[in-house]
Amino acid sequence: MTSELMSLTLVASLTALLWIPYILNTIGVRGLVNAVGYPETPAPLAAWAQRMKAAHYNAVENLVVFAALVLVANAAGVSNDTTVMACQAYFWARVVHAAAYTFGIPWVRTLAFAVGFLCQIVLVLQLL
Repeated sequence: MTSELMSLTLVASLTALLWIPYILNTIGVRGLVNAVGYPETPAPLAAWAQRMKAAHYNAVENLVVFAALVLVANAAGVSNDTTVMACQAYFWARVVHAAAYTFGIPWVRTLAFAVGFLCQIVLVLQLL
């Protein structure tokens, strides 16, 4: 497995696990029946859980682009120090983004998002 595919595996795993804390908060706040149902007036989640849910949605949206780029690079045989660095930096940017979003740290969240986006641009440039 290439380093880029390992980074993709780590990013996908992180994204796959981000829902767990905010779902536990949903169950804690609303109870199991309302958490799995459709109550008319659901109790609001804790602020951190609402932010983590938004971070998860953002991670899913960006995983689509990152995964496509990594898979195209792999299929095209494009792998070098630049693609490895971009993929590893992307993973850590997503970790920082999720944490900063959850804990409500706006400038760090935005910077982490920008770093992740730049990593995607680097991959595009390596492919073109």
